[in-house]
Amino acid sequence: MGKILVSASHFDTLCKDAWKLLEENGHEVIFDGSREFPAYSEEELLSIIGQIDAALIGMDVFDEKILKAAPDLKAVAKFGVGVDNIDGEAAKRYGIKVLNAPGQNSNAVAELAVGLILDLLRKVVPLHNEVEKGRWPRNIGSELKGKTVGLLGFGAIARLVARKLAAFDVRLIACDLFPNWAAAEELGVRLTTQEEVITQSDVLSIHIPATRETQNMFNDEMFLKMKKGAYIVNTARGALIDTDALIRALKKGHLAGVGLDAFVPEPLPADSELFECDNVVLTPHTGSETAEAYYNVSMTTCKDIIAVLAGREPVHWTNR
Repeated sequence: MGKILVSASHFDTLCKDAWKLLEENGHEVIFDGSREFPAYSEEELLSIIGQIDAALIGMDVFDEKILKAAPDLKAVAKFGVGVDNIDGEAAKRYGIKVLNAPGQNSNAVAELAVGLILDLLRKVVPLHNEVEKGRWPRNIGSELKGKTVGLLGFGAIARLVARKLAAFDVRLIACDLFPNWAAAEELGVRLTTQEEVITQSDVLSIHIPATRETQNMFNDEMFLKMKKGAYIVNTARGALIDTDALIRALKKGHLAGVGLDAFVPEPLPADSELFECDNVVLTPHTGSETAEAYYNVSMTTCKDIIAVLAGREPVHWTNR
């Protein structure tokens, strides 16, 4: 019935049930597991997109130029939540539905955020590096108990982080444009202003989207507002942080450590000055990289793709 281009990684190994579901509904899956991530350049997409009915993508850029060249394209599904690499307004003009899988990888990202926080406070990575060199340092870490953890954003991922951190006897504060007061009360989180979250947190975990308003939100001025000796964890989007400003804050000792799972650009250049900073934990945008998340996201997005190609309304439709 339709040709579906898949550029999400591991689709052939971790998403077999979703692949089978597409084929059972009469669709042809076009997937090249040998490609790196992101899978397709603009030139490569332009050469094939004209024959594609739907796409399930990772970080490939689907801007207006690509969408305009796709007369048969009816849906672009993001293998995850953030659709900032898809021009939703242009897609709407061309009658293309933009889909995603909200909540399906939230737990995976939340667990990584908590892991990064613990790694930073106990200096796990720096200590590992020392032991690997045959050294046996007695560096002193910090305990999470009693600290104020701020959540910038209070959506599904942030709420899961709060639930997991509650067992560590921390003070939890959060801010959100659309505050969920009931969830905050249930989780013991005090909702407050962005200013207080930024200035009063011992540990700041970022959970907001990248928009024109939030791009490079964490600049020199913002870092100076944070507590001296604070930690910051970003499992959201790299565009939220001015990397040069972050490096300055780390080298001056204003920040005690940083855990990052998202960068601009990606991959992170091998000569990045971040590698010269102390107490830095860097992961390659791997927050949603769990077997469980791959299953959940692939089944959710493929069910919606099938619905669109069958003329039905999808459940998760971001540009309606």
